[in-house]
Amino acid sequence: MLKSKVYEGGCLCGDIRFSAKSPVLKPHTCSCRQCQRHSGSLTQAWVEFPKENITWTGAGGEPSKWRSSDYSSRAFCSNCGSTIGAVDDDPTIAIVLGVFDSPSLKALAPKKHSYISKRPKWWKVEVDA
Repeated sequence: MLKSKVYEGGCLCGDIRFSAKSPVLKPHTCSCRQCQRHSGSLTQAWVEFPKENITWTGAGGEPSKWRSSDYSSRAFCSNCGSTIGAVDDDPTIAIVLGVFDSPSLKALAPKKHSYISKRPKWWKVEVDA
């Protein structure tokens, strides 16, 4: 039996910490207006995990949430304001790559780009498939 890989990370102040067990699902970048406004960046990098594979380990427990659509809430640290990700109504939690302790791990590397038409034409995003 294969051992699950565990990915850890947390917010800027350390109040929100998490442990995420593989499988890594849908690593991607996104340039939709929701992602742009939530992150303050033209493109956000995400990776998804099944909800049952995420454990909130920091003193702050689960991140705060703001309902951003009819199917999802944006997650953030109420102490430092760090973007954590999105908690969908389906059994998925998307975590932004910047909060992982090791965001450069190959398993987390984005494979596609969502809403590329929403990015400014001068903004180039390359994703190795």
